[in-house]
Amino acid sequence: MRLLYLNPNSSRHMTDSIVEAARRARPDVEIVGWTNEGAPPAIQGPDDGAAAIPGLVAALPRARIEGFDAIVIACFDDTGLEQLRKNAHCPVLGIGQSACATATLLGLPYSVVTTLSVSVPVIAENIRRGGYAALCTSVRASEMSVLTVEAGGDEVCQRLAAVIGEAAQAEGARAAVLGCAGMAGLKQQLSTMTAQRLIDGVEASVHLAAAMAAMR
Repeated sequence: MRLLYLNPNSSRHMTDSIVEAARRARPDVEIVGWTNEGAPPAIQGPDDGAAAIPGLVAALPRARIEGFDAIVIACFDDTGLEQLRKNAHCPVLGIGQSACATATLLGLPYSVVTTLSVSVPVIAENIRRGGYAALCTSVRASEMSVLTVEAGGDEVCQRLAAVIGEAAQAEGARAAVLGCAGMAGLKQQLSTMTAQRLIDGVEASVHLAAAMAAMR
């Protein structure tokens, strides 16, 4: 089984960290990562997302030739999900969709903690359209950029843990969805800083994509 992780942004180091996280979750699956060259270095809001879509669609013929069994959009905004689904030869999932579906299947009230406020409306609309809103208590911005979050460190984790804690206290959220691909490498450290169950979209997506590929 071969899974392709398409990183909508042009930051290769993010592609590498995403693939590393996916391989940790499913070492039995062949996982390949491609970077969207020419796209913005981070997807922060609808304008960046729109700029990234042409490059993602252009990658589909090569993905077909190389015979991938499923494609995962490695951005929590699920950039280009509808367009890629219409044109791909195989199942296409987004990490945002996968994380929220997992929280919903677990039956847990959950909050999403993301990067900047500009991304909140995009994520909230995806949750609504995907049918995952019933258990979603909020989408909260940490007000840190994607690349800042991806770089990690104690200050980043402390800020994210604080936002997760606010949602738990104010809304009774029992789970926190990590709303950025750059947070995949922070889950272990964050789990020592909060009592909420943490759901990472990269980890969730590799299990769901493998299941979808197996059902083809």
